Amino acid sequence: MDLKNFRFETDADGISVLTWDMPGRSMNVITEEVMNELESVIEHVASDPAVKGCVIISGKDTFSGGADLGMLDGSARQYAEMVQTHGEEAAMQAFFDATRRLTLLYRRLETSGKPWVAAIDGTCLGGAFELSLACHYRIVSDGPKTRVGLPEIKVGLFPGAGGTQRVARLMQTGDALQMLFKGEQIRPQAAKAMGLVHAIAPRDELLGKAKEWIAAGNKGVAPWDDPKFRAPSGKVFSPAGMMVWPAANAIYRRETQDNYPAAKAILHAVYEGLQLPMDLALRVESRWFAHILRSKEARAMIRSLFVSMGELNKGARRPPAQPPAKIAKVGIIGAGFMGASIAYVSALNGIGVVLIDRDIEAAEKGKAHSHKLMSDQIAKGRAKTAERDALLGLIEPTADYAALASCDLVIEAVFEDRNVKAEAMRKADVVMKPGTIFASNTSTLPITSLAENAARPEDFIGIHFFSPVERMMLVEVIVGKRTGDRALATALDFVRMLRKTPIVVNDSRGFYANRCVLNYVREGHLMFAEGVPPAMIENVARMAGMPVGPLSLNDEVALDLAWKILQATKADLGADAVDPQQERLLDDLVNRHARLGRKNGKGFYDYPEKGPKTLWPGLSELQSTKSDPDHLNIEDMKHRFLVTQALEAARTVEEGVVTDPREADVGSILGFGFAPFTGGTLSYIDGMGVAEFVLLCDRLAKTYGPRFTPTDLLIEMAQKHETFYGRFGRKSRAA
Repeated sequence: MDLKNFRFETDADGISVLTWDMPGRSMNVITEEVMNELESVIEHVASDPAVKGCVIISGKDTFSGGADLGMLDGSARQYAEMVQTHGEEAAMQAFFDATRRLTLLYRRLETSGKPWVAAIDGTCLGGAFELSLACHYRIVSDGPKTRVGLPEIKVGLFPGAGGTQRVARLMQTGDALQMLFKGEQIRPQAAKAMGLVHAIAPRDELLGKAKEWIAAGNKGVAPWDDPKFRAPSGKVFSPAGMMVWPAANAIYRRETQDNYPAAKAILHAVYEGLQLPMDLALRVESRWFAHILRSKEARAMIRSLFVSMGELNKGARRPPAQPPAKIAKVGIIGAGFMGASIAYVSALNGIGVVLIDRDIEAAEKGKAHSHKLMSDQIAKGRAKTAERDALLGLIEPTADYAALASCDLVIEAVFEDRNVKAEAMRKADVVMKPGTIFASNTSTLPITSLAENAARPEDFIGIHFFSPVERMMLVEVIVGKRTGDRALATALDFVRMLRKTPIVVNDSRGFYANRCVLNYVREGHLMFAEGVPPAMIENVARMAGMPVGPLSLNDEVALDLAWKILQATKADLGADAVDPQQERLLDDLVNRHARLGRKNGKGFYDYPEKGPKTLWPGLSELQSTKSDPDHLNIEDMKHRFLVTQALEAARTVEEGVVTDPREADVGSILGFGFAPFTGGTLSYIDGMGVAEFVLLCDRLAKTYGPRFTPTDLLIEMAQKHETFYGRFGRKSRAA
């Protein structure tokens, strides 16, 4: 066998070990070449009487992240091309055969007649975990980084190499569906309790235990290939089965709003597959997988959440001539919620932190935030006391700016006030060592104007974190007019050290994410002013694909902050820059009723100490008119929520704030949850077609106001039959 990605050895007892170790890669992935080699190994093991069985193990620090989604995306493109050259029927058959190859390969392993064991250390996800599910025994290490799972749903797909069928035969149907819908990474103990793996062992005993299982004479027969096998939840058409499926369908609709074809395909594949023998069940799964892989939702999500996000995470926008930044210690000015959270994620990733506030008590309080977050992790079994102590040891609380002298990067996270920020910058400039980059965590104030107070504007940049910092994966890096390449490279290197995804945007009021999301919130406010019932506003927003309604979102970020932003915009740009209906609503809530949002327990919602939040009954008194919900156009409302954000994203491109469509799309999904099934704000427009989007904008503008008027760029692109990725994507990659 000519193997490049594997090593194959057989010991004196006839037990083979297949070590997966792809050269030149930090992680093993499933490619065409890997499948070719695996096929040859399976046939060798099956045909060689001297081989009793085989263990699959990784030669790297982790097992595998699964299939190369670029390969799958390429299959969808090849299908479209083949339709043109060979016709749809031939193209579909070739596409089906190509996408089914991994399924047949795993099934050949499973029915080879020899026992196979997957010995898993580190992450084993997607197609790699489907490989292990086809093995007859699965043993995982007890290491802190070991995880198994099937996360395909998160990129618009579902496990299409036997995952839906094997999981549904290992677990109760309801539990299996929940696992497939969530796509979570599962820790060793939980995986064992769920029946997904058979045993857990220390890493250095993993291979030995795997070999012992084969040496003990265990057979290479999967449970479902035993004629006596019965699914854990019994037959689909049975009293027990009918307790599962109506509820499963209702939960699916509640959680997805029917926006995710892959989730519906999971229901179909499991429901239909459980009524069939395994080989036919796998064929059903393959048909659904081929169908989903060709869907626009899958293509958009793969592009944005896998390809584009991967490119951005690897530094696609980093100035190539700049050497890697060395950041051993970061200074953070302001130990409030944002500053304390930035300190936590920095220390969590091994970076030393100087945490400064007006006095030592305030700085210590900021450090205590990290103590609480780590203690919560310990209580959940996700961290150890020693890890908390080590993290806290990296954070130095102080009121003395002189401590910044040892920092390689300084970030101010003080109150959103120009004068306060200028004072913090002035104090830092006095003590920072030469060449230290200074960053502002401002969420709205233009970076160029803030840089006027900097001693070295070329070393000044914006690094905008989203709240809560420990959970939000996006960071906006804002380039001012005088920001230099070294500052940009340092900021991007820092964000990557935190294992977050950066997008680079040019300076403007609100930058990119806030401009889009504030439009979303405003649309909710205007619907409220039109008399739309608040509950309907919230529910329709979720139906459109948003994770949370605009009223609830406004409560989370604080109503008084929305009021301050509105007043600052009015002061800087004039009265015409704000909507009077929105201003009246916020004035009523904040100034007349002292409803500031979740932070004081009352906003659009009431937040009792115990129990769920509920819409404030007094909202009805703030609506001078009431709309009849039975006569409201639900589709128009859904369009309004998405179009207002996508239209603003298009404006940022036209203004040169966003220069790369990848960043607009990835930023919109990670930053404010823009309907992930669309692929992001610009993919939403491209997917609809720019000409169709312009027509929709015109129609909405006639009915609901000029805020929906399409931009000049959109009109031009519609006339030229262009797309954002066609017009701007090539430029961003060339840069």
